[in-house]
Amino acid sequence: MGDDADGDGNVDAEERLKRQRNDLRLLNQVMRHDIRNDLQLIGAYAELLEEHVDEEGAAYLEIIRENTRSAVDLTATVRDLAEVMLRDEVETGRVPLDRILSQQVEEVRSAYSTAVFTVEGSFPNEAVVADEMLSSVFRNVLRNAVQHNDETPPRVEVSAAVVDDPDGNDADGDPEYLEVRIGDNGPGIPTARREEVFGKGEKGLDSPGAGIGLYLVRSLVETYGGEVRVEDNEPKGAVFVIRLRLAA
Repeated sequence: MGDDADGDGNVDAEERLKRQRNDLRLLNQVMRHDIRNDLQLIGAYAELLEEHVDEEGAAYLEIIRENTRSAVDLTATVRDLAEVMLRDEVETGRVPLDRILSQQVEEVRSAYSTAVFTVEGSFPNEAVVADEMLSSVFRNVLRNAVQHNDETPPRVEVSAAVVDDPDGNDADGDPEYLEVRIGDNGPGIPTARREEVFGKGEKGLDSPGAGIGLYLVRSLVETYGGEVRVEDNEPKGAVFVIRLRLAA
């Protein structure tokens, strides 16, 4: 009788998991289509109103536009997180770093025309161990550098370089990692809160300031066998350091 009970328990657990995955797929579909389309419509009408409001109204209109854009960005992040959660397994491969990073810098630069983006040097023509979700990693960190910036204008500096194995395990002496640094001139992040911003505090995603986008960033980077951390920027601000394995 014990075997039957265990069997029923396994079936119930499998059914619950199946329903949860179906619910997540439905939520993802609603987020990607219905909610996103409504937000984009609001943004479009806000653009049309620009010539029909006075100076005071223009300030309120800009708030509507900024918050609509942030909400559209959030739907994209939730979509990416749902796709990650729905995957049965991760298949990593060779992903060209320079193409993916350059593309995301240009896309975020276009979305935030008031921000100043600076690329230091050129990105290495190297492949890293990742998958198609790598673009989401860079997109979320770049957006974060602008959205949580209190300076006018927000400034974002991006650089990438091949670095040595941080643990000193590269027996042949060859570099094994590629490091991307995304710095800003915002308020910075105190040392005590640097784990919380990735949703890794004691309260998980309920921790103050923990954004779903940065939670997704760390989850993906660690899946690739890399790491992400926050450092102080000079003279002010924060630097997000994303270290990825070079592909063989």
